[in-house]
Amino acid sequence: MGVLLYMVERPELLGGFLGATGLQPQDLRQAAGNPDIALHVLDYLLEDDQRVLEAAADLQVVPGDLMQARTALAGPGSYGWEI
Repeated sequence: MGVLLYMVERPELLGGFLGATGLQPQDLRQAAGNPDIALHVLDYLLEDDQRVLEAAADLQVVPGDLMQARTALAGPGSYGWEI
């Protein structure tokens, strides 16, 4: 759950995520134990190229790895693209 921890350490990013999802901080604490939250966090990061680049640099991964992680969680074609 490195991506969620990355986001939690950045209040402006976390605030944007909470605003976009309608979650409250207490909801996020409960959801942290649910694997589906990783999918939602990745979706939020992947909406903006700058967020992807910054997260990848901080997490020391290739930016494309974030999309691969999202695809691994949800399955190919789940992002609206055909395989």
